[in-house]
Amino acid sequence: MFDAKSLLDQFLGGQTGGQHGGQMDRRGGAPAGAQGGSGDLLSQGKDFLSSQGGGLALGGLAGLMLGSKSGRKIGKKAVQYGGMALVAGLAYKAYQGYRANQQGAPRPQYPQDEPIPLEAPRDTPFDPARQPGGENAFAITLLTAMIGAAKADGHVDAEEQARIFEKINEAGLDGEAKAFLMDELVAPLDLDKIVASASCPETAAEIYAASRLAIDPDHPAEKAYLQMLAARLGLDPALVDEIEQAVREAEMAG
Repeated sequence: MFDAKSLLDQFLGGQTGGQHGGQMDRRGGAPAGAQGGSGDLLSQGKDFLSSQGGGLALGGLAGLMLGSKSGRKIGKKAVQYGGMALVAGLAYKAYQGYRANQQGAPRPQYPQDEPIPLEAPRDTPFDPARQPGGENAFAITLLTAMIGAAKADGHVDAEEQARIFEKINEAGLDGEAKAFLMDELVAPLDLDKIVASASCPETAAEIYAASRLAIDPDHPAEKAYLQMLAARLGLDPALVDEIEQAVREAEMAG
């Protein structure tokens, strides 16, 4: 089994494994000096392909496939703490706010510069170590959800797939990781599979949070996908609003 947890770290953190072409910033954004596109998957992918020469590193691959502004802004925290802890912290914070609102209690407050409770989910259902099947299996779940969200607007056409396949081959991944990425990229969007991975309300919130980080819901298709995902996961709209607020607060502190 490939190291899905490490791959998730790199997807969210935008880490690079080499110095090919332009220099990636640590948040997984466009190379220094490059002109940013509209932020959607297709334009970000073209930005990366045009500004990076051959041999795009894995962090660039993640940016190509999941080029969301949210992910880039929060990416440095994933580099520091790990992608699973980041997703768990966002979902946990949102759940705390949601429960406080239900009970008429004050919302928990966090320091402005560290708005994600990265340690708080320990020994709770949000703890990555307590996920069914272990951390690596849940990392695969989150990666699948993120790639599914990135495909929701239909921008990954056959030509784009071929370009991403080329970069996957250059990224130095082991055979299993490469096969996973290629299979997920070409497979039809399977919402049933993603929803079935939610073993409890807490993991459902994490799957939604990871999907939200993968895209910027500024297109109708992306908004519709997130709405459908939330409904299928059985998430209360008030909890979805809390997840969105947690993501935006993390962006501001990123």
